[in-house]
Amino acid sequence: MSARRLATSVLAIVAVTAGLGAVAAVTTACSNSDEAYKATPAYSGRKPNLPPIPSLPTTPINVGDAYTVYGAGHQLRSEIHSSEVSGKDVSIVGYITRTNLADAPDCAIHPVGKSDADGCKSPIPTFWISDTKGDTKGQAIQVLGWARNFAVVYDSVQKYKGLTDPPKELVKDEQWSVDVPFPLPAVGAKVKVTGKYGFSFGRSSTGMVSDPEMGVLTYAHLETLEPPTAPATLVKKGSS
Repeated sequence: MSARRLATSVLAIVAVTAGLGAVAAVTTACSNSDEAYKATPAYSGRKPNLPPIPSLPTTPINVGDAYTVYGAGHQLRSEIHSSEVSGKDVSIVGYITRTNLADAPDCAIHPVGKSDADGCKSPIPTFWISDTKGDTKGQAIQVLGWARNFAVVYDSVQKYKGLTDPPKELVKDEQWSVDVPFPLPAVGAKVKVTGKYGFSFGRSSTGMVSDPEMGVLTYAHLETLEPPTAPATLVKKGSS
């Protein structure tokens, strides 16, 4: 056998031997009986100061064919459901928890056809609805568009006074082409209000009214489900 061939054979034997040794080492390592696994005991030190788990709302999105106040606001802010209500005619059921009739200045309380005094600043007649009766702090949706000014409300108060049933013809706001609801919106009433819903009300010539959280409902129709605790009225501050 030549020296070169002998050297090659020796190297082959060394390589095979090394490979067998590596396999044996791995087999030995895998077959070692290590100490049995022991679970780490639970942490017994100082507990972290974590905030309580928040409770999820239980108010439903809908009530019959209408939205709840919570549901309407939720859908309006939702990236998924906003298109279902934004700019659409929807119905919302809730309790009237506040109106701004008491905010009407004396200069705005008069019959239709008489002009307000110069410099008279008056808000748009508005009422707010909430899911819970008497809740003036929680979520609420403001409703505008049922009367353009307090002169229209004044005429409505005079015509609806003392009536238990709606008159044959409701007071009509000619400029906004809406019938002023009977009975007039008053605190305590449970109502179903239908109208165009969105983040703003732009019908007024005095400026846009908006609410980026709960939105604004532009009135078209109102159904009284439960009567108010007392009828709506207008009172001049200067009267005794």
